[in-house]
Amino acid sequence: MKLYVCYGTFPTPRPGGHPCKNACDALREAGHRPEVVRTYGLGPLPALTPGRRKVKQLTGQTWVPVLVTDEGEAIHDSKAIVAWAKAHPAGEVGGGSAGAAA
Repeated sequence: MKLYVCYGTFPTPRPGGHPCKNACDALREAGHRPEVVRTYGLGPLPALTPGRRKVKQLTGQTWVPVLVTDEGEAIHDSKAIVAWAKAHPAGEVGGGSAGAAA
């Protein structure tokens, strides 16, 4: 399982929190340990970094966060990732691996 993020999963004063951190926190709370991949760059810009190019290849757009499950499904948007994590706790069939590197 890989979670593509911008520059990291740090807290911000932004209302609602930082989307990459929200997605990462939800996955960890559900027992997952995603490999966090920093993509750098900015979503509205062309895919200038290798990470953003990979995100574009996976989803057709350059915005993060993007989750790639162990089954190969790509899910973008922090709210969709949070919903997926709640619906697929680690240890359930289709729930991904809890032992992946963070």
